Amino acid sequence: MCGIIGYIGNEQALPLLLNGLKKLEYRGYDSAGVCVAQPDFLFIAKKKGKVADLEKHIKAKEASSNIGIAHTRWATHGEPNEINSHPHMDCKDSLAIVHNGIIENYSALKDILKKEGHKIVSQTDSEIIAHLIEKFYTSAGNIEEAVVKALKLLEGTYGLLVLDKNTQTIIAAKKGSPLIIGVGNGETFVASDVSAVLHQTKKVIYLDDGEMAIVTKKGYVVKNVNGQKIDKKIHQIKWNIEQIEKGGFKHFMLKEIFEQPLAIENTIRGRIKNGKIKLSINGALSSIERIIITACGTSWHSALMGKYLIEKIAGIPVEVDYASEFRYRNPIIKKTDLVIVVSQSGETADTLAALKEAKDKGARTLGIINVVGSTIARQVNSGIYLHAGPEIGVASTKAFTCQVTALLLLALYARQNKKEVLDKNILKELTAVPKKVKQVLKQSDQIRTLAKKFKDSKNFLYLGRNLNFPVALEGALKLKEISYIHAEGYPAAEMKHGPIALIDQHMPVVFICPKDDTYEKIVSNMEEIKARGGTIIAIVNSDDKKIKKLATYIIKVPKTIDILSPLVNVIPLQLLAYHIADLKGLNVDKPRNLAKSVTVE
Repeated sequence: MCGIIGYIGNEQALPLLLNGLKKLEYRGYDSAGVCVAQPDFLFIAKKKGKVADLEKHIKAKEASSNIGIAHTRWATHGEPNEINSHPHMDCKDSLAIVHNGIIENYSALKDILKKEGHKIVSQTDSEIIAHLIEKFYTSAGNIEEAVVKALKLLEGTYGLLVLDKNTQTIIAAKKGSPLIIGVGNGETFVASDVSAVLHQTKKVIYLDDGEMAIVTKKGYVVKNVNGQKIDKKIHQIKWNIEQIEKGGFKHFMLKEIFEQPLAIENTIRGRIKNGKIKLSINGALSSIERIIITACGTSWHSALMGKYLIEKIAGIPVEVDYASEFRYRNPIIKKTDLVIVVSQSGETADTLAALKEAKDKGARTLGIINVVGSTIARQVNSGIYLHAGPEIGVASTKAFTCQVTALLLLALYARQNKKEVLDKNILKELTAVPKKVKQVLKQSDQIRTLAKKFKDSKNFLYLGRNLNFPVALEGALKLKEISYIHAEGYPAAEMKHGPIALIDQHMPVVFICPKDDTYEKIVSNMEEIKARGGTIIAIVNSDDKKIKKLATYIIKVPKTIDILSPLVNVIPLQLLAYHIADLKGLNVDKPRNLAKSVTVE
């Protein structure tokens, strides 16, 4: 989604702001802008397109300053153009704002401001914030007080920076959209994402909803909207610059696919000791009668897999909900329920809303997240960090396999918590999964050759059964996200209930068919596709000889136990999607219309 960066210090602000914007490019955006404060005016530059286009646009212009704010925009209100790009200014050109989120009552506020004589030039919901602050600044004469009064009228979400020329101050405010403060040596950053400041400092403060920071040359002060000062903990970020660079890979997505053996190891590390599962989840499972897992997108697919795993291993009933729908159906939640929220970023707006709904109804909550210190991580009762490292590619890969791994650990822990014996073979096979994933990754070139045959396809069908049905869903989503080829995932048995009508020689059908309890059923489904002239791509175990006679193409993966097979089977699907998109010359890391972290509803 949109990206924010602000700076006050002794260095030239413009290069630092532009560099910060480049670090935020992975989030997805359609325009960019920057504002730096001179003693007597605000220099502002905005450009539709990439940060590089903005940089060229202002290269020859004078913009010397030690304070400024900048923004990458992903359009919600108003088309992508320079007028709608941030920063936005007030009528007097003395205030500039950048904003992430959505102001739900902006239309009513806009009407009021226009009647009072404010000239609003953009189609955005964000611009009215600058004019609203201007309105109160005139009467209050105090920028901090003016911002507080304006915030109290806003309905919706915001990660907001306000730059005041008169006082050379940046005010940051948060409600529902992430903001962090980067604490440097004689300098302070404010950003929507740690990656924007990591090249300058590893010390960050996470703002919570309802908090604001007043940032000047002297440093920063954090307050609540009632003006009370708050002492905030400074977190030390353990990631480094190298971890968010491509490391010799063509794209971040490919790098992250190949990082999965290590990422899965990191999720497991320290959590299996002496045949026992060790999780610090503060009694989250005690007296639990039902589990509800809620998530969006790829995380929803891992949640669905979590349902299979927890019910099979621990015998606890599990429901899975789309977070985007959860709060709108007035869900029946009891105090004996555990609500698990799954999110790579820990900032997904819909998942945060579902978390709030669960907490308001008295449920215990547990988060499965990757980003330490994120909003979800701070708001759940307990949680499991993935330790997958930063995921930059918009299409999630290593976070998915680590989420599934974490949910498996939780399922085993839940069984253990019921004083039931753990199957030691599961633990043994789990620790062997990273090596088996490495074996699949060695076939990347072979899968690329296969991808050449299908890069011009218009449709794909993905079929799997039991635990591998969510794998089919995830494989189809990956292809849609980055190659723009229409793809659907189905339980293989559902094929006869409609999708089989689509089958002809132009329809590639991907089967996930390990040798498990459903193997013979999958073979039967495959026969039906073959009889109708469909092209079959089969993901099979290395020792499989039967499917070779049915499939047009096969990709072999190492055999593991049934409950772990999704971790191995999803890898070739990720690679197939990646190579098809790359062969089509598409921007794999920044697919159109998508953003890494969906921080607005």
